[in-house]
Amino acid sequence: MDFKNSDCAAGFQQEFRSFATDAIHVGQEPEQWNSMAVVPPISLSTTFKQYGPGKHAGFEYSRSGNPTRNCLEKAVAALDGGKYCVALASGLAATVTITHMLKSGDGILCMNDVYGGTNRYFQRVAAEIGYDVSFADFTNLEVLKAALKPNTKMLWIETPTNPTMKIVDIQACSDVAHEYSKNIIVVVDNTFMSAYFQRPLALGADMCMYSATKYMNGHTDVVMGLISVSREDLYEQLKFLQNALGGVPSPFDCYMCNRGLKTLHLRMKQHFKNALAVAEFLEADPRVEKVIFPGLPSHPQHELMKKQCTGCPGMITFYIKGKLEHATTFLSNLKLFALAESLGGYESLAEHPAIMTHASVPENERMELGISDTLIRLSVGLEDEEDIIADLAQALSAAHAET
Repeated sequence: MDFKNSDCAAGFQQEFRSFATDAIHVGQEPEQWNSMAVVPPISLSTTFKQYGPGKHAGFEYSRSGNPTRNCLEKAVAALDGGKYCVALASGLAATVTITHMLKSGDGILCMNDVYGGTNRYFQRVAAEIGYDVSFADFTNLEVLKAALKPNTKMLWIETPTNPTMKIVDIQACSDVAHEYSKNIIVVVDNTFMSAYFQRPLALGADMCMYSATKYMNGHTDVVMGLISVSREDLYEQLKFLQNALGGVPSPFDCYMCNRGLKTLHLRMKQHFKNALAVAEFLEADPRVEKVIFPGLPSHPQHELMKKQCTGCPGMITFYIKGKLEHATTFLSNLKLFALAESLGGYESLAEHPAIMTHASVPENERMELGISDTLIRLSVGLEDEEDIIADLAQALSAAHAET
């Protein structure tokens, strides 16, 4: 399939040049190893022999730096169009590390619709230890401008948002924040999009972070976080905190994620193709109240999505007609889809945000955001399109057996 000319990619931005080549080759040079290994080896050693006191070959202790981790970080930096990357033990470890760049009393302004774990950390941890945390709807620039304060030091963007799939204009929000204060660090959680579909650093953001557990690794077998930057001053701070806080991933996990990157471009194209087919099927089904997928023209920010992205991931949110019992019956009757949290793997997953991933978000906030009892989130995988749709169809029939 020529992705640039395919129907699903029509109107989106052009693919990033040499993306697949960079994913396969940057940071993987065989010449860096005495063995000339084509695949970077897993360096499990926790410590490294020195030529003399303080005279080492680039590595001292594996928390401070590891050859396998270096290979991953170089590849990710290239894919994000950045200069530097640091890998952490999880997406939340990345969030914590970034937050530690601030001091007590500094303001963090976060998009109001975000991953439940991000919301929980900011409200129940960061706010409790002295950070001034507030939330606002960044899809409205006037609301964003009104929410900025003299002590705001960080803007936390998630786009598309989890789980209601709102699209935030990264360039516009970055411009607003930096115009207000050049000292505000704009962070974009790019987990839903992956580096293949969106490059926040090219859109004015200062940092691009991921739960690499999802699409970047893509195989549901690694928990990891990643942060990419272009500014050297930010990198030096992050590198210090990576070592000082110690939230580093294992060399084996770095190897696995590095391997996952090699097929990222292929996986994301198929995720998009399958998700668009599923979204169109659901939108036409009378048992579905509403489908939220940025790749559909019906999405209110479809044009913005096309303006800042090269395509859409496999994430779909929809409201099933009925009540909670219809949602739970639907989810319980899925056979190909696994009822499970997380997303971005090769397998299709389904979940109930109000009960599962966003249960930690206060109920009044969930209702305000539209996270109701009939909201269902799908992570559309790489299975055959007709099998995915057939499973959804039979589960909808089970949920609405009376119709």
